[in-house]
Amino acid sequence: MTRIALDPFVTDLDAESAALRAAGPLAEVELPGGVHVYAVTRHAEARALLTDSRVVKDINVWGAWQRGEIPMDWPLIGLANPGRSMLTVDGADHRRLRTLVAQALTVRRVERLRAGIEALTNASLEKLAALPAGQPVDLKAEFAYPLPMNVISELMGVDAADHPRLKELFEKFFSTQTPPEEVPQMMADLGTLFTKIVDDKRAAPGDDLTSALIAASEDGDHLTDEEIVNTLQLIIAAGHETTISLIVNVVEALQTHPEQRKKVLNGEIGWEGVIEETLRWNTPTSHVLIRFATEDIEVGDRILPKGEGLIISFGALGRDEEQYGPTAGEFDAARTPNRHIAFGHGPHICPGAALSRLEAGIALPALYERFPELELAVPASELRNKPIVTQNDLYELPVELGCPFGHDAPKA
Repeated sequence: MTRIALDPFVTDLDAESAALRAAGPLAEVELPGGVHVYAVTRHAEARALLTDSRVVKDINVWGAWQRGEIPMDWPLIGLANPGRSMLTVDGADHRRLRTLVAQALTVRRVERLRAGIEALTNASLEKLAALPAGQPVDLKAEFAYPLPMNVISELMGVDAADHPRLKELFEKFFSTQTPPEEVPQMMADLGTLFTKIVDDKRAAPGDDLTSALIAASEDGDHLTDEEIVNTLQLIIAAGHETTISLIVNVVEALQTHPEQRKKVLNGEIGWEGVIEETLRWNTPTSHVLIRFATEDIEVGDRILPKGEGLIISFGALGRDEEQYGPTAGEFDAARTPNRHIAFGHGPHICPGAALSRLEAGIALPALYERFPELELAVPASELRNKPIVTQNDLYELPVELGCPFGHDAPKA
């Protein structure tokens, strides 16, 4: 089996995903830093593995970890070994840790956040409308980033004053280009920041999920301080990064498919279809690290060997022709059915999926209603991916907003 080296600079994710699919349902890959793992690249096989009890999250099962081959300054160590949380355990421990989070993020409870999300969206749009006419705007920085970060921070009880530091640390956490000598300090700084947030909430509880986790622990659910801190870090990281990429990717998809954008703005295609197709076709999460095989497992005509690491290549399996037919590589906002698994599948399916969909479902229609003349400020070919193997993330999304609907253009 030929080993495919994942590009640490993510210069052509589409080509890389195609190469992974061509390698078969199970591909041997090399992660940045020379770490060897396997990748599942097809939809059906991914669904099966994500519900297979022989594939676990316990890093101690990983042969390379046992042999000391994974250095602690590996840039992706925080994703492979993020500490004890619902992300890294299975079975009863996973159910115990996940239950509290899942209860806070049910569809019904998430729906209660709608008014707050609408208010935050409108505030961001007002700021955009106040900018001088004709000035290119980085829509990612000015619109896609603030909304999810503010929503998840309010949900978890994180002060807005911590946002700049969180942004700085998460940039290093996810990047393949973080210098190895900076990795241990970055991990320590994240731990210190989230420990302080938990300590502050313990001293002064609020109406937020962090306070609820602390209270549950004190009421007998036996969450350790490590589990609370790591769960907070996990939810903040996953709760904003995925939604940022989703909003950015939808805008990019619509701007590069004008005929479909017209149908969406005319009401011929619903926003739900646009969002679901973007989740499939240009998924926010390109690869998820990392699971481990407790025994040899058949994957199609291949074997995932015992003790090996497995990543889920969502960028590859989202365009699997065996699942989506010969048009799998095309963006079709009217596609039906569209049974993608961009938020995962099985016990570890993302508990924040409903929240991400709600945020995108509010923000995107409001953006295009306010700025129906929005256009990319640079050719799509010039948009650059950030060096992150897990997130399908752009450095920026420069746009020209055009005249706000129902408003006079601001004076330059």
